[in-house]
Amino acid sequence: MKTKALHPSTIALHAVLIIGACMMGLPFLWMLLSALKDLSQVFVVPPKWIPEPFVWSNFKDSLTALPFGRAYLNSFYINVIVVVSQLVTCSMAAYAFAKIKFPFREPLFVLFLATMMVPGQVTIIPLYLMMKNFGWLDSHQSIIVPAALLNAFGVFLLRQFFKGIPKEMEEAAIVDGANRFTIYTRIMLPLVKPALSALGIFTFLGMWNNFFYPLIFLNSPEQFTVPMMLNLYRGMYATDWTLMMAGATIALLPVLVVYMIGQRYIIEGVTLSGIKG
Repeated sequence: MKTKALHPSTIALHAVLIIGACMMGLPFLWMLLSALKDLSQVFVVPPKWIPEPFVWSNFKDSLTALPFGRAYLNSFYINVIVVVSQLVTCSMAAYAFAKIKFPFREPLFVLFLATMMVPGQVTIIPLYLMMKNFGWLDSHQSIIVPAALLNAFGVFLLRQFFKGIPKEMEEAAIVDGANRFTIYTRIMLPLVKPALSALGIFTFLGMWNNFFYPLIFLNSPEQFTVPMMLNLYRGMYATDWTLMMAGATIALLPVLVVYMIGQRYIIEGVTLSGIKG
């Protein structure tokens, strides 16, 4: 059986991609190896990649030195609530913008998308004052509610999918006596599962790594999320880099698992959202 020879440009492209992947993986490899070192080996010059000896107890110590278990629980339940809420609110708004005709629909959608260009640092002061007036400072409501109610990117992503669904399907359902809610839940949502999966993964990754808003709104260690708990390893006069790297490695595991499971949905969701509509 004849094998087709690869074109030189294809070989060059793959070589560049492999080199780029290796360069992007080096920081993660350094983090993992630093988590297995003794503190005296972290900043030795010239750098030593391989720990001598391997200090496996750093992972156990990183979990016991600080209340990491509570931080993991906080991050998980915050992420679950925000992901579920965004899937509901974004899909409902996207369906309305894509399939329901109402006055000023297009200008409102453009105005809604314009919120993506406003950095969070610009709105943090009024948001902080609102949380203070609600009595939500140093509570998880201040992290959950703003994130759960608004995600312009999620609405845009799902709207592109909804616009790609033929209107004849909706018209046939209306002839059969289905109302808007039935069409939305039983016909439209099953057809946009790739986009819903991609949005859920994006939201999970963003919320899991969110450091800015917890830093502003949370003060008590029992309320901290994983990024905030990792920051406690940084002391005023010294930093235990080995425990921080071990904790960062443990904190990275859920992100890697979610991405490995859902990378197909991420690629499919983003690709198709650019084609439809």
